[in-house]
Amino acid sequence: MLAVFEKSPVLVLNADYRPLSYFPLSLWSWQDAVKAVFLDRVNVVSEYEREVHSPTCSFRLPSVISLKEYAPTARKPAFTRFNVFLRDHFTCQYCGQRFVVHDLTFDHVVPRSRGGRTEWLNVVAACGACNLRKANRTPQEADMPLIRQPYRPNSHQLQDQGRRFPPNYLHESWRDFLYWDSELEQ
Repeated sequence: MLAVFEKSPVLVLNADYRPLSYFPLSLWSWQDAVKAVFLDRVNVVSEYEREVHSPTCSFRLPSVISLKEYAPTARKPAFTRFNVFLRDHFTCQYCGQRFVVHDLTFDHVVPRSRGGRTEWLNVVAACGACNLRKANRTPQEADMPLIRQPYRPNSHQLQDQGRRFPPNYLHESWRDFLYWDSELEQ
């Protein structure tokens, strides 16, 4: 029976009914959502048809919840490998091909051995082949111009970028709260 519930993720919205995050999509397990409901920290916005039972009650599993208190988003996103890939559209900034996360590396535009720092303005997404080809050179020295210069994104830019990559699973009850950069079915 638990296996059925494992496929019941819960979309988490901020108090303004926007997702906390688009990529990765803000999802909680049904267990965490049920706990938050009982602790009165969230509102249930939509429910699955599935029910859970305790010795004294039963109720439907939430599919969408909203926080009761607004959680401000960070103004400056963390400098992480994943956020660099998201900023760069999961695209190698040398050859222009899109890759899945595990096939990307990040490359220092100015190599670390030459004083280049590991920061937003000096790191780009790169495929393994381009990273090896560029080696310990600048893009100019390697004759590998960057598709887009690295920049420091703000949280809104990363959220907008995340909307371009909808997850594989979207429950129908979530659609009113998610705005993907794709055409809606008519």
